[in-house]
Amino acid sequence: MNQEYAYLALESWLLQQLQTGRWQVGERLPSVRMLCRERGVSKATVIHAYQRLEAQGRIEARPRSGYFVCAPLAAVRVSDRSDESTLIPQPVPVTSSELLTDIMMQGAAFDLLPGQQAPYLPAGLLLLNRAIARALRQSRGVSHQSYEEPAGFLPLRQLLAQRYQRDACQVTADQLCITSGCQNALYLALKASCQPGDLVAVESPGFYGVIQLLESLQLKVIEIPASSSVGMDVKALARALMHWPIRACVVTPSFATPGGTLMPRGEQQDLLDLAERYDLVVIEDDIYRELSFTGRISPLKSLDTRDRVILCGSYSKTLSRDLRLGWAISKRWHARIVYLKLMTQLASSHYVQQGLYDYLNSGEYDRYLRHRVTELYGQAQDWIAAIQMRWQDQIVFDRPQGGLCLWVTWQCPIDTLALYPRALQQNVALTPGPLFSASGDFRQALRLSFAQPCTAAHEAALDRLQGLMHQ
Repeated sequence: MNQEYAYLALESWLLQQLQTGRWQVGERLPSVRMLCRERGVSKATVIHAYQRLEAQGRIEARPRSGYFVCAPLAAVRVSDRSDESTLIPQPVPVTSSELLTDIMMQGAAFDLLPGQQAPYLPAGLLLLNRAIARALRQSRGVSHQSYEEPAGFLPLRQLLAQRYQRDACQVTADQLCITSGCQNALYLALKASCQPGDLVAVESPGFYGVIQLLESLQLKVIEIPASSSVGMDVKALARALMHWPIRACVVTPSFATPGGTLMPRGEQQDLLDLAERYDLVVIEDDIYRELSFTGRISPLKSLDTRDRVILCGSYSKTLSRDLRLGWAISKRWHARIVYLKLMTQLASSHYVQQGLYDYLNSGEYDRYLRHRVTELYGQAQDWIAAIQMRWQDQIVFDRPQGGLCLWVTWQCPIDTLALYPRALQQNVALTPGPLFSASGDFRQALRLSFAQPCTAAHEAALDRLQGLMHQ
């Protein structure tokens, strides 16, 4: 294994030893020097692995004494029926994985083949590019020397508000702030509504980008179980709110990554009722909703009659990930969000906003979206057939109703985190399950994306992955 990823293999081995009881609570772990000698790795590798386990709350470092096994984290048991219960770990500080940075550097967050380039640009994206280029060519006077107003290009905000009104949202342009993509919108929403040290509830498994944001903002995370049928377990969130002062909840009601779950409307209403009862800020990640296989649906924000929801969205998943333009919608938090944008970004590109406005206003986006959704549905079926052919009786997954992803869990003992560096050597880029949890769980799961067609090259990558699992 490459030394660069040796810490992942060592972390996996140590975790396995802890789970099997090799070292008991309070017992001292092998010294760094001893582990270097026994496992044949460098001092930096051992320290890195120990630090990751410490961040997960599995072990603790004691000055001049070494590393010791921690007692299990305190937990709340959520019981709604006498025969069913769920454990929710206590809130913890967040540390995101360096592996995520590597995956993003490989350009493979949505493709098994690192660095893969699409063979052609779809006609809909060509028209978008032309609209942006035309806006740049048609600029007049000294507009290139002026900043756009911080909230964003007013005609674009008005058009976006109209589109959300079509989906039953009572929003207006003066509640909308243009941002640098949805990730930036989520950052501004969290920054506007939370203070360092606050507790934020997230889905588990959930979007790894949110975990990164919580770390950068020095917020603590409390993971709420998410199921394939209803998404975030709202009853579990209710019990957690009775024990901890949770400030905000980040949720993706429509086709959440990694599982592609659509939260039922009843569950959405229950979430908003909790928000009102506990003064909870709900931050809605609305990035996948328009990729529905079953027709147009409304966002959580459409049920928000008390202005509890900050809706964050963009066209990066429906159009292009290179289109770094998103938005945050909120009446209550709008002024604060605009102020934070002004302090950190000043303004958004006028030409990109003008070009996107022209493209949306022409009707070309809706035509492109209809074609793209049909295409994605077919690609999803192809990917499902490919993985079933190889792992028919070894995997569990749900057929998505939209979005871009499949969440596949193996029933045989594998460690997808440890598998990542070995697969990369075979030119296969995985998105391991532990990335979707601050606690590092879901080691037997992978997110597989159907954003790309399942080509012969992708089939060959699946074959290589199958071979690695059998080694």
